[in-house]
Amino acid sequence: MALLSELDLPVLDYTDPALRGPSFHPRMAELRAQGWLAATPIGAMVLDREAAEVFLRSRSTTFPGLKLAELFSIETGPLAEELRRNILCIDGDDHRRLRNLVNPAFTPRAADRWRPFMRTYLEQLWDAVRADGRCEFVEAFAKPYPSLVIATVMGAPLADAPRLHHWSNWIQKQFDAEALMTERELIEEAVVEFYDYADALLAARRDDPGEDLVSTLLAAEADGDRLSEVECVNLVLNVLIGGVDTTQSQLAHAIRLLAEHPDQWAALHADPSLAAGAVEEALRYEPITPFTARIVVEDMEVREVAFPAGTVVLVASCTANRDGVEDPDRFDITRTDGGRLTTFGAGIHYCLGANLARAELQEGLGFLAARMDRLELDGDPVYGGVTGIYGLDSLPIQFTAA
Repeated sequence: MALLSELDLPVLDYTDPALRGPSFHPRMAELRAQGWLAATPIGAMVLDREAAEVFLRSRSTTFPGLKLAELFSIETGPLAEELRRNILCIDGDDHRRLRNLVNPAFTPRAADRWRPFMRTYLEQLWDAVRADGRCEFVEAFAKPYPSLVIATVMGAPLADAPRLHHWSNWIQKQFDAEALMTERELIEEAVVEFYDYADALLAARRDDPGEDLVSTLLAAEADGDRLSEVECVNLVLNVLIGGVDTTQSQLAHAIRLLAEHPDQWAALHADPSLAAGAVEEALRYEPITPFTARIVVEDMEVREVAFPAGTVVLVASCTANRDGVEDPDRFDITRTDGGRLTTFGAGIHYCLGANLARAELQEGLGFLAARMDRLELDGDPVYGGVTGIYGLDSLPIQFTAA
């Protein structure tokens, strides 16, 4: 057995600003061709699907949120409190208890009940651009659409959707080391503002419950156990930060990929029922969480390599999703060999809102495919960085309305 530190591994600086867009996947494929492991400035990177699932599912690893707090001396205040109570940072029996209480609110059936609202918002956004034949897709669709959906799911006024987007965008940066170094005050401010907002929303729903998520969480019960108010507030925060930037970014990348592959758009336009397959292929081909971090909490051995406790491991879903797939760099919405994706993670920290995200993406692609006969890029996409949520800052498109 070899120690990780003894291995001569290829090196990837995943913070390199050039590592995005057309250069991203060729560089990752080059690494993958050299083996299943690479080195990064903060630890190891796992590149294949099988090993990725080992680290995502193992009880010997954990999400690194509390480690980041420790590294940046985040010991007191709202951000420290939020990190300690974030379900991503909770393991063991406490995590199982929370999941048992909230899982019924996040089943596929629970997500389906929001589809009529999704279609309503898509119709409104479409009406604003249909006559123009072109738009900047991120601003026109990808940004407002999930914000409106999350507001509805939470039971918040639709007028608050832009504020929810703002808070989501900033609070999401709590897991970005670079942002914690340069923008910590703004992250902390967003946490404070959202806590105040969520407290008021919970109070309103306690007095006047509805069919929204907040009301559901307040009423959630399992074996006589219920969520505390603090747990409810933090779970609502988890839903917010996990359900806005992520869906925005994945929808934008899906439209980009379809615009770059006109044969695939033509197939989807001819048969919008292919939307579910198009979503899975976009999740496989361009996961907006290209690197998911874990920390080894007790010594573990994988494929005769020793990973000591304290090792940071980045799981590369961008290569793991291509592992074992025929012609993995072919974008094909009718693909049936995509296998189990790592885009939403795996194990106990599998994404709580995965079913809601899939429903939003399916509705979005199906809706637009039925209404756009032709879809093309109207300029170069502007790519964000890959260190956090990998999105698009801008996606100009042109289309012919069907």
